Amino acid sequence: MTRTSETAAVVEPPASGPEPPRTRVHRAWFVAAVTFVTIIGAAAFRAVPGLFIDPLHEEFGWSRGTIGAAVSVNLALYGLTAPFAAALMDRYGIRKVVAVALGVIALGSGLTVWMTAAWQLLLCWGLLVGLGSGSMALAFAATVTDRWFTERRGLVSGILTAASASGQLIFLPLLSWIVTRHDWRPAAVTVALAALAVVPFVWLLLHDHPADVGQKPYGAEEFVPRPAPVPGAARRALTVLSSAVRTGPFWLLAGTFAICGASTNGLIQTHFVPASHDHGMPVTTAASLLAVIGVFDVVGTVASGWFTDRFDARRLLAVYYALRGVSLLFLPILLAPDVRPPMLLFIVFYGLDWVATVPPTLALCREHYGEDSPIVFGWVLASHQVGAAVVAFLAGAARDAFGSYDVVWYASGALCAAAALMALVIRRRPDASPAAAVA
Repeated sequence: MTRTSETAAVVEPPASGPEPPRTRVHRAWFVAAVTFVTIIGAAAFRAVPGLFIDPLHEEFGWSRGTIGAAVSVNLALYGLTAPFAAALMDRYGIRKVVAVALGVIALGSGLTVWMTAAWQLLLCWGLLVGLGSGSMALAFAATVTDRWFTERRGLVSGILTAASASGQLIFLPLLSWIVTRHDWRPAAVTVALAALAVVPFVWLLLHDHPADVGQKPYGAEEFVPRPAPVPGAARRALTVLSSAVRTGPFWLLAGTFAICGASTNGLIQTHFVPASHDHGMPVTTAASLLAVIGVFDVVGTVASGWFTDRFDARRLLAVYYALRGVSLLFLPILLAPDVRPPMLLFIVFYGLDWVATVPPTLALCREHYGEDSPIVFGWVLASHQVGAAVVAFLAGAARDAFGSYDVVWYASGALCAAAALMALVIRRRPDASPAAAVA
């Protein structure tokens, strides 16, 4: 796909002359590092939903379905905002969009301290944090990767995706300790402060494009001028969607990623802690296990990026989803009051697979949609979060109705098997190779 002539105007290289001499470390890696830190700071909000379900249920008497509905709104907006955020980054720049998004996350999380009714939870945690976090979604990582790198894109995608898991690793034990020893309100304030803390890094250190500092993208042979701001961000996001929905790969990628979100953010991230607590496990122990998932998530995602640079992304996705489905089928018999070796094996296994799906999904978006791939990936991510939102609500409702989460684990395992088959159906472009798809 190509943009219209109106949006194809470019800004010429700086008049000061040729690119400055190369430093030992390319500037792109510094930008990636700032992006990594930013995503870690914003990841605090992802650690909270599972920790808040029981305290909110006990304090206000709200059903788990009601609380799950707020989490559902949050997850849905997290995804649905992403494609528009990617287009806004083209229009206003990465730095401005991300700084505003962090402020909205902090506002929404901070206001929950004074809530007394369920609609306020929907407004603060559902609407505000959902909108802010949507602009901090994986479309942010995709935009940075596409602008600053022409080589090592799979690896960088994996590293930036792992940043969210790293944030979960950092914040889950801390927030669970705060909730257990003090209350859920100080934990909400901690999330707000974490989001605000990284705003200075974004504003001072995050450059929008390599041309801003007179450099080529990492691995590029020629200087790439900065594109002119693209007007009509919302229109462009919808135009790209209108074109993408006419292609088969989009629906297969969206379908598999919806199941990915359902089986991770919607299920494990939201309901693993209360499900473990149902079996007598202390909340801090369950939260620590979820944090350990984050440890192995980092390893698995970076490794997946490395694999994506070298192997067929479709087959990687099929393997990831199949293994995830098998692990979920065993989870109901592993939950117990204490941590036993089989549960540790599940945690390690699931952690390695958690978001390993992201680098190959990004690679397939690049392969099929070229320069529009960040926005297309934003829409694919929207499906991920819609899947997560549906399961976040349904799992809570199932727990209210059946008294356990067992049926949800089994259903999610079956969905993952379907995703594995869908991944294999995605066609490859005749001229694409594993390396070309990510380069």
